[in-house]
Amino acid sequence: MKLDFTRWLPAIATNPNRRTALSVLGVTALAGLAFGPTAVAAPITTGPHQGAVAAIDKATGRDATDATDATVESGLTTGGSTDKPAAGKPTRDELVPYGVQGGQSRVPLDNAQRQNAKTIIEVAKKTGVGERGAVIGVATALQESKLYNLGHLGAYNDHDSQGLFQQRPSSGWGTEAQITDPEYSSAAFFQALRNVNGWRDMPLTDAAQTVQVSAYPFHYAQWEEQAADVVSQLW
Repeated sequence: MKLDFTRWLPAIATNPNRRTALSVLGVTALAGLAFGPTAVAAPITTGPHQGAVAAIDKATGRDATDATDATVESGLTTGGSTDKPAAGKPTRDELVPYGVQGGQSRVPLDNAQRQNAKTIIEVAKKTGVGERGAVIGVATALQESKLYNLGHLGAYNDHDSQGLFQQRPSSGWGTEAQITDPEYSSAAFFQALRNVNGWRDMPLTDAAQTVQVSAYPFHYAQWEEQAADVVSQLW
């Protein structure tokens, strides 16, 4: 999202296409986020409170006792792996060609978040932006929505921003139903990224900001390390 929030709002919305959109406000207090390339971001490692967890369970249709959907403390949320990538997996140089900027933040990922990350990665393949584009997409969605497909947040909404990338119907990104469709919103993001001249040679936060036009342009930088780990594992 474009705004920083300090609590969760366990409200649920669904779009006409029956693709679940979570109307959940915030993740944790986002104090100390990077305001510049050399600033240090406070790592975000705590999860949502019980009410938000219940809201996510309801929206995703999973049983709260389903252990298979627990958050994962692996390379997706911790330090990742420096091992040689498996055949067919992107190399670290392909994922992070210029190194990360500033302090890095991480959040545990549940099945809903991992599925949304997989969708972003698959659309990155289809649209031709490749591994680096996938890292930019996942990092952007981590900043904007923590990889949840957010519906409208009512009075707390940032204008009419919705979905994984907090795109706005009023800005021409599509209808509410479209931008809360993870495949559509990912394709729209990557199409806009492809239209940015020289995006492959930009630092991640610059490429993301050129597309998103956020009030907090350097916040994208803090998610590059986790985004690279996610793409490396799910590619």
